[in-house]
Amino acid sequence: MTALAKLTDRFTEADIDDEIVVMRLDNGEFFSLAGTGAIIWRLIDGTRDRKGLLTALAGEFDGDEAEIASDVDEFLAQLKETGLLAG
Repeated sequence: MTALAKLTDRFTEADIDDEIVVMRLDNGEFFSLAGTGAIIWRLIDGTRDRKGLLTALAGEFDGDEAEIASDVDEFLAQLKETGLLAG
């Protein structure tokens, strides 16, 4: 199991109402995470791998892991591209 890990030395974050605002420290770029994106972000706590993340989301949304996998994979890829997630 390789746990998903945020690159915490590269950003700062704040909860504002129902969203999470993330700012990269090196370039000042902002990201706003709301809804499912915010839930996924909170679940990436260094203890879950991709499978664990899918299991947690399936329980949260009462859905099938296979149905949500492609959306989660796309979101994780975006986090990696932006330099917020190790990988």
